[in-house]
Amino acid sequence: MKQNHFNRRDFLKAAGFGSLAALGTGMIPTNTLSAVNNAEPMKITKIEAVKPRSDLRIDGSRPNYLWVRLYTNNGIVGIGETYPFINGHIGILKDLAYLFIGKDPRDIERLWRDALVRISYYPVGGSDIRILTAINIAQWDILGKALGVPIYRLLGGKAQRKLRIYNTTTNYWTINDMKPEKDIENITKFLLNRGIKAIKIYPYAEVGGRNNGNYISPADLENCLGWIKRIRDTAGYEMDIGLDLSGRWNLACALRIAESLEPYRIMWLEDVMLQDNVQSYAILARETSIPICIGERCATRYQFREMFESKAVDIVMYDLTWCGGISEAKKISDMADAYYIPTAPHTCGGPVLWYASIHTATALTNFFIMESCYHFYHHEYPYFIKNVPVPEDGFVTVPEGPGLGIEFRPEPFERGDVIVEKIAEI
Repeated sequence: MKQNHFNRRDFLKAAGFGSLAALGTGMIPTNTLSAVNNAEPMKITKIEAVKPRSDLRIDGSRPNYLWVRLYTNNGIVGIGETYPFINGHIGILKDLAYLFIGKDPRDIERLWRDALVRISYYPVGGSDIRILTAINIAQWDILGKALGVPIYRLLGGKAQRKLRIYNTTTNYWTINDMKPEKDIENITKFLLNRGIKAIKIYPYAEVGGRNNGNYISPADLENCLGWIKRIRDTAGYEMDIGLDLSGRWNLACALRIAESLEPYRIMWLEDVMLQDNVQSYAILARETSIPICIGERCATRYQFREMFESKAVDIVMYDLTWCGGISEAKKISDMADAYYIPTAPHTCGGPVLWYASIHTATALTNFFIMESCYHFYHHEYPYFIKNVPVPEDGFVTVPEGPGLGIEFRPEPFERGDVIVEKIAEI
């Protein structure tokens, strides 16, 4: 029996699209044409590491992130990101490149799992997972571009029309050079005037460093509460307050701090202790009514599983460029949703993290709030990016371009502010 072999031209005719000359007339939907074009084999042909030069300063801060670019045989280029300690990450990228070069970047799950198995021959965590994360984000970028759709569509579409944000406020990521310890009232007013009704601050950083997280006196407790009282005096309960304690404290101090904060209706206590003892967090969560937020330092759904099962967390936070990428962030979120736990992505890295987090959060039904930093989207990201998503009235919305939808400026590359290193090529 004679078999019929259809090539791409035959397929278009059979589907009623007519001649190939019609492709530019608008008769065929762009997404349909893209899907047809990219049904053919694709492979990664080159991997690059891209980093801002080490002496570059933007509004006083140093961009300290690594971009990974994946090139394909059909001209599509995907970009991912991780941070910091980028020179160490580049070395790991060189070691792991063989797992990806020559492979189809659209096989996201298979390549992620193969890389994790290889990584797991050694202690899991650190640069190896972060490089896998950057590659994973670049693969999603390629897949979206190949199909002509934004990444959030591939994750299930718009569960959120817009994303509520809070502003992380520090002495080094400032708003118009205002310092929290002396300008917290003006910072609060600045944010409220822009519709931003949540803030994250670090009032326990000084005493935690001084006492190594081992002891906090009644005087120190009262001094740290001063920040919260000043925000409440300025904004009442219009401003939600998140407190990041940077993993500094022991359990006894954590319990004492939480007790002192009970009257102030705090949005969350974040990273009060190091992340490695889930049972200690379970005790803290049980003993306080303040929501406990952890997770930015954890990687893969496997680490988060124990956290959920132990009832150690009320709001889960992960970093898209640390946890294993977009793939893992979505799985962690879905796992959290099974426990009715909301998610709050951590975004204080580079612009690709900002874009990837927005896409992922848009597709989450259990999204709570997302980190933002005025310094980044107002000063640093626009130095590299043309179309930075900027919050409006306290919310940010997802870009609609294919893949991440990110548009890099050519100027930083042309003037040598960005260094490109070829890692592998076939």
